[in-house]
Amino acid sequence: MIQQGFFIYFASMCVIASALIVTRKNVMHAVLLMLLLFFHVAGLYLFLNAEFLAAIQIIIYAGAIMVLFLFVVMLLNLREGPNKRVYIRDWPMGLIVAAGIMLVFVVSTFYLRLGEGGAWSIDKIKTMTHTSAIGYVLFTQYMLPFEIASVILLVAIIGAIVLARKKLKD
Repeated sequence: MIQQGFFIYFASMCVIASALIVTRKNVMHAVLLMLLLFFHVAGLYLFLNAEFLAAIQIIIYAGAIMVLFLFVVMLLNLREGPNKRVYIRDWPMGLIVAAGIMLVFVVSTFYLRLGEGGAWSIDKIKTMTHTSAIGYVLFTQYMLPFEIASVILLVAIIGAIVLARKKLKD
């Protein structure tokens, strides 16, 4: 009973925080609400017994990504944004589109069919830990995509350094 209460709390806070993120006019408030959302998603991962994913959620998203968002907001200096009235007259069409997409998701869940189980059963994951199971799959089956992603991130970091570097006078 207590677990259901906590799950309802975390799930409802995720939905409420998500709705508040997209409705805030102040960008800083939206970023802070996104931080709250990330912590509640990590709580949901704990209910799934995925402690590693919860830790990664907090370290990567709540830590690194939020710092990145805050730097972007500060660098862009978006103080004039909340006073502008942009796209106010188009909200009924957006609401209709959002309701249509939600209807498609709800209807598609009724026709969802589960496929065959994979090579990883719950018992096999329990004998290993979650972290070692993720690491084993990541560094055996998905080694090439993992390395390609790391090279792409390295190129992005180098590009950001080159773009942010100030021009030196000759």
